Amino acid sequence: MISADFLFALFGTGALTAAVVPRLVAGRPVSMPLVFLLCGLAFQLLPVPLPQIDPVRDRLWVEHLTEVCVIVSLMGAGLALNRPFGHGRWRTCGRLLGVTMPLTIAATAVLAWWLLDWPVAAALLLAAVLAPTDPVLASEVRVGAPTESEHDEDEVRFALTSEAGLNDGLAFPVVMAAIALAGAGSSAPGGRIGHWLLVDVGYRCVVGVLAGLAVGRLLGWLFFRASQSAVRLSEHREGFVALGATFFAYGLTELAHGYGFLAVFVTACRIRAAERAHGYHTVLHDFVEQIERLLTAALLFLLGAFIAQGALAPLTWQGAVVCLLLLLAVRPLTGWLAQLGTAPGPRERAVTAFFGIRGIGSLFYLAYALGTEGFQVPAEELWALVTFTVLVSVALHGMTATPVISRLDHLRQLQARRKSHDRHGPDEDDVAKERL
Repeated sequence: MISADFLFALFGTGALTAAVVPRLVAGRPVSMPLVFLLCGLAFQLLPVPLPQIDPVRDRLWVEHLTEVCVIVSLMGAGLALNRPFGHGRWRTCGRLLGVTMPLTIAATAVLAWWLLDWPVAAALLLAAVLAPTDPVLASEVRVGAPTESEHDEDEVRFALTSEAGLNDGLAFPVVMAAIALAGAGSSAPGGRIGHWLLVDVGYRCVVGVLAGLAVGRLLGWLFFRASQSAVRLSEHREGFVALGATFFAYGLTELAHGYGFLAVFVTACRIRAAERAHGYHTVLHDFVEQIERLLTAALLFLLGAFIAQGALAPLTWQGAVVCLLLLLAVRPLTGWLAQLGTAPGPRERAVTAFFGIRGIGSLFYLAYALGTEGFQVPAEELWALVTFTVLVSVALHGMTATPVISRLDHLRQLQARRKSHDRHGPDEDDVAKERL
């Protein structure tokens, strides 16, 4: 039995460590998520009685903890982006969503159906769960804190941040399709397909976007333009307001049966558009980032402990092959193809295609789906597959993100310096515009 005093000490140590680790690993080929994942693995080896972590038994807890982490991360991602919306400006993101994501889902589903001999519903569920680029674990390749310039976001960081912000919500219709297929035996397939197209694809996506725009417009007015200073929150610089905006947008949209993930990201982008140069965005973003870091540290620690307790025991070699092919072949290839003809250069296209990080969002979708229907595949095997994919992604992308992104930044600096006619050298906007 674990005492409350031990838990207090453990939580306090974790919070302090989450504050220190990002600075210790800055510039090194290791990420904070990887550190906490390894800490969870190592802690399980200590002679300390830890409770057994079972996402099947405790599915509801897993669903809601990961849900909160994802929506907080989506708010942070949206607040960081300063590029105005437009087809030309967001073209790379549109290609990643419209080409890479469907192709990745299709290829992963075929691999699961072929190699694992799974039913179509289970194969589609795995593909949908592993489709989104995770906004939580993508911090090393994400746009940083808000700035006043709308041109200082290089294409790699912008593409991955905007993709992660939107495809977490756009994966939901595919998850719902897998759920519909799993329960199709009790009703006519035509009715299920029609309901999916009208409700899960049409209505819920539209409600998510419209609710995000409406809430973002309302909060933008409240933050920056309200006539009374007492309610013009930007003058009081309270960061916790970002959490209020996150939960308000998410809860309101879910009550209307829309996709809350879409609404939160759109809300954040709309708040940013209300007054792009205001310093209050930095206050909101920094607070959200701190909460996100705490939640990420806790969840990755628990995931590491779960792995140490035998989470991967049900994993077969075929399942491992599916996950490795997704990370090393399917995502890089589809990501590269989608970007042909877009603004980024070949190096930038390769990096954007490679860093399709899988993480907390996949854990949420799996927990959510397993609470609705049975998929004729043991839940433990599904958890093993998804956990293995997240483990490999955290290790692979966590160790390569810093050196790869740093190398791109260095090359941009050199290229911009060669073109600059200013004796002081190029500014941040000039560097970000360079194509590699």
